[in-house]
Amino acid sequence: MRVRIALAEKWIQYEYKEENLLEISPLLLQMNPVHKMVPVLIHNGKPICESLNILLYVDEVWPHRKSRPLLPSDPYQRSQARFWADFIDKKIYDSGKRVLMSKGKQQEEAKKEMIESLKLLEGVLGDKLYYGGEKLGLLDVAFIPFYCWFYSYETCGGFSVEAECPKLVGWVRRCKDVESVSKSLVDPLLVFDYVLQLRKRAGLE
Repeated sequence: MRVRIALAEKWIQYEYKEENLLEISPLLLQMNPVHKMVPVLIHNGKPICESLNILLYVDEVWPHRKSRPLLPSDPYQRSQARFWADFIDKKIYDSGKRVLMSKGKQQEEAKKEMIESLKLLEGVLGDKLYYGGEKLGLLDVAFIPFYCWFYSYETCGGFSVEAECPKLVGWVRRCKDVESVSKSLVDPLLVFDYVLQLRKRAGLE
């Protein structure tokens, strides 16, 4: 979803290929032999792996393609955007996975960590329209796909993101009004169905 949004923001045409990760294709093995995971951007025959790394690559290769760069020009602001994007990949992903794939005390601890992390990110947003200011920036593109998991986090963890972080939910609504975002996100209910399948396989349901 991140890569789709970034490419749409830059007006880059591309060919999209789905991968069945239960039956990894020879192409994926060839292009990402280290992690054997998606997404992989193949540009000029060369693979770029890992979604956040791909966003940085796209922004560097096409800095002004019909939109402003995802990263700000100021070095300090650039470092902050990269820092918080890395925070999302580590903290939100990790605590979210534990909220979805645990129960009892472990799940409660994960839920507490997630809410604390979301509140930190809400503080970073402040009163801005987007993390990038007036338009989407790197942090917006890195973070907004996690919205698709919010319903699953809330349902499994027994909490409300809007009750805990109302400004963050306002930001989600503004992002969803952006065409590149609305056309790239997946249905949260489909994500929840997937989560239920994972929980059943793990004996949590």
